[in-house]
Amino acid sequence: MSSASHRRSPRDRVASLCWQEESRYTAPVGAEHLRVVVVDDHDLFRGGLVDLLQRRGVQVVGEARLGAEGVRLAQNLAPDVVLMDLMMPGMSGVEATQRIASAAPLVRVLVITAVSEENYVMDALLAGACGYLLKDAPVDRIMEGIEAAAHGESLISPRVAGQLVRRVLEPTNTEPPLTGADLTPRELEVLKLISRGVDNPEIAVTLHLSQHTIKNHVSSILVKLQVENRIQAAVRAVRSGLV
Repeated sequence: MSSASHRRSPRDRVASLCWQEESRYTAPVGAEHLRVVVVDDHDLFRGGLVDLLQRRGVQVVGEARLGAEGVRLAQNLAPDVVLMDLMMPGMSGVEATQRIASAAPLVRVLVITAVSEENYVMDALLAGACGYLLKDAPVDRIMEGIEAAAHGESLISPRVAGQLVRRVLEPTNTEPPLTGADLTPRELEVLKLISRGVDNPEIAVTLHLSQHTIKNHVSSILVKLQVENRIQAAVRAVRSGLV
């Protein structure tokens, strides 16, 4: 890795991670085997999205108009991915995402919404969303997002990635303190590379370890930092001064 990458600011490093996550999935592979629930109170949009997904071979196993119903379907049907709108009457998409992350942690949530304001972006990701797309995204991008979410990765719309970066370094009173004491020296090395947007194969080469070992380190880091994905890990690490 070049010395220039080490001199980038924390904001630039997280920006790099966002764009690296955005570009990681260039084509959906095998999305037809995935089971999906769609949660959106706009009947026309939800129906159109369901039709498009089914034409691509995705198994839409449930639909919901409200967040609370989406949570129930996620628990009862255990889909691979829940496509979640944010602006719904009653329970918001952010709260529904948080409840799904708590009650059905193996179910991934991909936000598909019309809002791109930074508070919604960050709130959704911190609630446990595994990606954030806007409703005007082409169906190919939505398919990529579903596939990415199912694999625990994050696909972020280019138009909202910048919103995330601008909020990364804002102080927060709700986030628990992070000292790095619970992370091993090797995990700290991996975390620093994650925050620079380096993917697992490159981390493995850099640290002269197997990809399987790196995958285990990443999983351990996510558990110890109490986050759902690599972007959240980078945000917490940057805010806490670990990278």
